[in-house]
Amino acid sequence: MAIEFLIASNVLLWLTLIGCVVALFGITRQVGILHERSAPLGAMITDHGPDIGDAAPKFEVVDYFGKAHRIGGPQPQETLLMFTAPTCPICDKLLPIIKSVSRDENINVFLVSDGQPEDHARFLKSHDLGDIPYIVSAEVGMRFQVGKIPYGVVIDSHGKIRAKGLTNTREHLESLVEGARSGHHSLQDYMKKTGISSIHSNGNGFHAEH
Repeated sequence: MAIEFLIASNVLLWLTLIGCVVALFGITRQVGILHERSAPLGAMITDHGPDIGDAAPKFEVVDYFGKAHRIGGPQPQETLLMFTAPTCPICDKLLPIIKSVSRDENINVFLVSDGQPEDHARFLKSHDLGDIPYIVSAEVGMRFQVGKIPYGVVIDSHGKIRAKGLTNTREHLESLVEGARSGHHSLQDYMKKTGISSIHSNGNGFHAEH
């Protein structure tokens, strides 16, 4: 009788454990869906660092491979600074989009990173950046007061900051570049100028509410 009771209790415990795992999986999936639907369409600006319209800090830098570059000041074309890290998984996912922007948008792109030398070596060994300079500099990030990555800053040909913000997705990065060119510096700026109170997903696209 005791053995039968022990077997029954073990079976019940296993069923309870399996039920908890299934419930946890369902909750995790719903959280992911909610995150996607509530995510902003554009790069979200922060209140730190040089403001939009300010002259960007100027730097004379040398990239990872020893080539000299100038950041800030008058340039032949726009500049996109992408602040990343060699151990950032979101940055890895964005890298193909960053390379596409560099190739197709007539804009100079710099990857600005910080971290341990071995991490940079490992990152560059496994990623082909093409012509994109890879800058290892804590100073550049500190001057722009970048607190979270991946973070993008668009600087126009006159050396003025035109857009900046967190860029966690393709939409964020594309909105950063297009926003700088259209005069909308951020998603918040667009919503303010157009009188939109919120933007959300309805499952078939995005819907704006005034």
